[in-house]
Amino acid sequence: MLYSPEGKGPFPAIVVVHEWWGLSDWVKEQASKLSDQGYVTLAVDLYRGKVAQNPDMAHELMRGLPEDRTGRDLRAAVDFLCSQSNVKKDRVGSIGWCMGGGYSLLVALVVPDLAATVINYGRLVTEPESLDKIHAPILGIFGGKDEGITAENIGQFEAALKKRGKKIEVKIYPDAGHAFENPNNKTGYRADDAADAWKLTVGFLAANLK
Repeated sequence: MLYSPEGKGPFPAIVVVHEWWGLSDWVKEQASKLSDQGYVTLAVDLYRGKVAQNPDMAHELMRGLPEDRTGRDLRAAVDFLCSQSNVKKDRVGSIGWCMGGGYSLLVALVVPDLAATVINYGRLVTEPESLDKIHAPILGIFGGKDEGITAENIGQFEAALKKRGKKIEVKIYPDAGHAFENPNNKTGYRADDAADAWKLTVGFLAANLK
């Protein structure tokens, strides 16, 4: 789903990658909000139209997602944005949450000239050959109580990138768990932390894409 700001542009652009639920209304809302900030945004649909109604289905859809196809889809999303007449081709970034946070990082691995990447509590990589492919500045947003992505994981990722001279900012919200930015997460949503994370994201994207 494509969202464009008013006016002719050209504008910077962002690939928006959904959580394990699929391309939900909440993710579309994030893409629309980012477009209001002055970006052409493309909310990709890695599940080809399917949206999970429960965690079991989400898990099944995520497990069934072929990594090679996902990499091609994300590369194609960047190429599609770059083909638009109202997009600044050297100012394309990515953002994602949960599963999509890990895939936002994958965009930086498959698109060497990506201009910015935002990872919201997504899976990280630490293999040297992967890290060497990253050239985009990174913002990583995490919950301190996320059992899937530990402070140790985050610290290793950050240190390894800094050692290679890469640009990375990390913010860990100590009392937040996984998926704390999504109000549909009834038990784990943290409004104040989510608002702060959004403010941080908007500032980071403006600094690197505008």
